[in-house]
Amino acid sequence: MRAGASRDTAKRIIKKIRGQIYHGIDTRNIYKIVLDALGEEKEGIVLKQKYQLKDAIMRLGPTGFIFENYVGDILKHSGFKIKKIRGKVRGKCTVHEIDLIALTENKKILVECKHHSKHGVYTGLKESLYTHARFIDTSPYFDTECVVCNTKVSNHAKKYAKCIGQQILSWKYPPNNSLENIIEKNHLYPITILNLNSKDVGIFLSNGIVLAKNILDYTEFELSKKTGIHIKKIQNSQKLVQRMTS
Repeated sequence: MRAGASRDTAKRIIKKIRGQIYHGIDTRNIYKIVLDALGEEKEGIVLKQKYQLKDAIMRLGPTGFIFENYVGDILKHSGFKIKKIRGKVRGKCTVHEIDLIALTENKKILVECKHHSKHGVYTGLKESLYTHARFIDTSPYFDTECVVCNTKVSNHAKKYAKCIGQQILSWKYPPNNSLENIIEKNHLYPITILNLNSKDVGIFLSNGIVLAKNILDYTEFELSKKTGIHIKKIQNSQKLVQRMTS
């Protein structure tokens, strides 16, 4: 339903897959069964793509650079200004490369991005401690700190972050304003959510197109010329994005 399915559609899919579920089944297998069932629905192609959001973000790896760019785009659409991506800041003891330096009207924010490409991985206390150590060393350059990650966050990390005033934006946290909530609400899907092979994804990313909806900023002719991707494939991708963001 979060991916856009109606309650009736959700109930129909549950009924359809119930007979395929057995005691001890791996959640990854349930996920695949649901994807197959979604593909059989009238609006299946759009629902199927949206349902794969977590996998799409994981495909922004293996390095964290693209995820940092993606987070930058998300923050910009949320009203922040991005002063620098991977900018160097001299602290009291050493020079730090900060993933993102974000600005509000009266605050400068140190943003540490953590990207994982595997399922079942948590972002934990170590990452929270690491970010806070950087924040302390670069004080008073920054006013506050934030950890952004594409996985769930451990309870230890949440507790520590709350204690020191560190913000966290992650999968399923904070409740009602988590990473996937912001993405879905504002249609900020990554380009990897489309039906594209790795070569085409790489071409889009190398041209600075990280958000799927950014391909609508061009005509199919302009985008084909810019990327070298066949115009028919561009048209299909643009139609899918239009349906996903309408």
